[in-house]
Amino acid sequence: MTAPVQAGFAPPEDYLNREVSWIRFNERVLQEALDERNPLLERLKFLAIFETNLDEFFMVRVAVIRRQMVTGVSALTPDGLTPTQQLHLIREALQPLVAEHHRCFEAILRPQLLQKAGIHLAAYSELSPEQRQELHLYFQEQLYPVLTPLAIDPGHPFPYISGLSLSLMVIVGDPETQEKSFARVKVPTGVLSRFVPLADGTTYVPLEEVIAHNLQALFVGMEIQGAYLFRVTRDADLEIQEDEADDLLAAIEQELRKRRFGSVVRLEVSADTPEWVVEFLQEQLEVETQQIYVIEGMMNLGDLMYFMRLDRPDLKDPPWVIPTHPRLRPTQVNTEVADVFAVIREKDLLLHHPYDSFNTSVLALMQQAARDPHVLSIKQTLYRTSGDSEVVQALIEAVERGKQVAVVVELKARFDEENNIWWAKKLEEAGVHVTYGIPGLKIHSKILAVVRREGNQLRRYVHIGTGNYNPKTAKIYTDLGLLTCHPVLAGDVSDVFNYLTGYSRQKRFQALLVSPMTMRSQMNALIDREIQSQGRIIAKMNSLVDPQIIAKLYEASRAGVEIDLIVRGMCCLKPGVKGLSDRIRVISIVGRFLEHSRIFYFENQGQPEVYIGSADWMTRNLDRRVEVVTPIWDGDLRQDLKGLLDLMLADNRQAWELDGQGIYHRRYPKPGEPERATHELLMQQARRHA
Repeated sequence: MTAPVQAGFAPPEDYLNREVSWIRFNERVLQEALDERNPLLERLKFLAIFETNLDEFFMVRVAVIRRQMVTGVSALTPDGLTPTQQLHLIREALQPLVAEHHRCFEAILRPQLLQKAGIHLAAYSELSPEQRQELHLYFQEQLYPVLTPLAIDPGHPFPYISGLSLSLMVIVGDPETQEKSFARVKVPTGVLSRFVPLADGTTYVPLEEVIAHNLQALFVGMEIQGAYLFRVTRDADLEIQEDEADDLLAAIEQELRKRRFGSVVRLEVSADTPEWVVEFLQEQLEVETQQIYVIEGMMNLGDLMYFMRLDRPDLKDPPWVIPTHPRLRPTQVNTEVADVFAVIREKDLLLHHPYDSFNTSVLALMQQAARDPHVLSIKQTLYRTSGDSEVVQALIEAVERGKQVAVVVELKARFDEENNIWWAKKLEEAGVHVTYGIPGLKIHSKILAVVRREGNQLRRYVHIGTGNYNPKTAKIYTDLGLLTCHPVLAGDVSDVFNYLTGYSRQKRFQALLVSPMTMRSQMNALIDREIQSQGRIIAKMNSLVDPQIIAKLYEASRAGVEIDLIVRGMCCLKPGVKGLSDRIRVISIVGRFLEHSRIFYFENQGQPEVYIGSADWMTRNLDRRVEVVTPIWDGDLRQDLKGLLDLMLADNRQAWELDGQGIYHRRYPKPGEPERATHELLMQQARRHA
């Protein structure tokens, strides 16, 4: 029996499954590791990213679906699947991909590291007697003191296994009684490096192998009959009843403590583990067979990021020295740094990171605002930033210099909750007015406002962006930001802050699209306008999941609108289907930098309107988050953004085309056609401007 189609939705068969679409994105990441055009250590890096992406997918998405299944939730996805059906689909899609992931390392990259780069990630069996002796001394001096073997028997219950930690299940035999027993030894990768470098400077041995081959020191008088590596992944999705929490910060701190004990959603076991040992782990950890993944080769390839620290520029992408935006470069008058306020007053400024330096633009604005005696106040939203970042230091300095500083901190930024709590407290201790947003909504908008006295008037300078105020990720994520002092946009930003920090019930804004109040209806209106004129839409985002927006795009396609979508990750829309989406094309750009910017272009009968902001076309962004999208009014900047979109649509190196079956096809240059790689071309452009 099929569920009735909801108003504003397309039938289930017109949607791609969200979870499988995400898996296809991670498959594109894996293809970067397989691509011989990438330098060797960069390929290793993509293997690590694939692993960490997959860990988070299990901790959150799979965990949520399992919880739905266990609690009997019967709601169907837009594509018509139950939680049980989704879990089967996920496993079916993942198993060959996980096998390919490990095959890529064991059969391709591990041998190439030795053959082409002289880096030997060695198994214990490959070591010389001298090298084994070296590791034995390392075990005695560095490892033995921190290891804690835990017996498992009637007097010693099965120990707690922390999520994502590596453990050895050790089988020991008593030579006197001939009895077998289990013991668990945790691999201490949290305090020691996963890879032990040997004295020759080129050989590295996984920490678990050093432990496994020196276990006798931990079980004196017993026989070591086997040691098998395993790893568990736990449910890490926080469940916070905000409407019942008197203190949101305390509630989240409590939930973070619970996260450690979330139910197991995945058990990984090494391929050499006997079936009876797997069954024992399965029973103790209370997992079903479909939750078990057998790993051929080294486990947790996320730790391969370790090798990006090596001083081997010959094995990496050429270093990217991020230039300062041309309008913010020092002048003969200001030889150290440009006056950011003067630059913004002259004309709106559009930033594109990491092709424009974050430090000499957004951060420079904050630092100048902190020190400028004419600045009265600073307001900012913070979703993710590093606790020791210059962003936090600039806010603290501003308070110390007597300015009013208000920061809206999103404590519920997934996997950054603990970090956000730490620096939120640090800001409060310094005297910053810190608020934690609105119950039931995540504050995902990227806005900054500076109020400055200029003569007899107050002028507001604002930054509206697509990315977090994080100097570290600004070097590897592509994001856009508008710096402006336009009174209308600045007034709207002030209204958003009043909504976030006070009791404002603002429902309308002069120019900004703000969710959950106006963005959905305004996006629909913009699409409807293109339908009326049989126009054109280009949209770039991280994910396209919202079923109502997808149904509206199908309607636009049937009405004659030409639509190009650049969607890095999940896309539940089926492009190129006759009679449904003939005029819709979807590509994904995956490469050196993480595509994170959002751009929305509407042709508007030859008078284009272009928007940038923090929101994807996902239900959570439109209905359950506070997001801000701004129009770009400057004609030159609109033209720059259209040029950026056209550049991506013409990519034949990093682009993947999505078909109506949910399969992605990599683009390659046609015979005689020059290679067009988005990231490389944008770096070349930035160098020319520099």
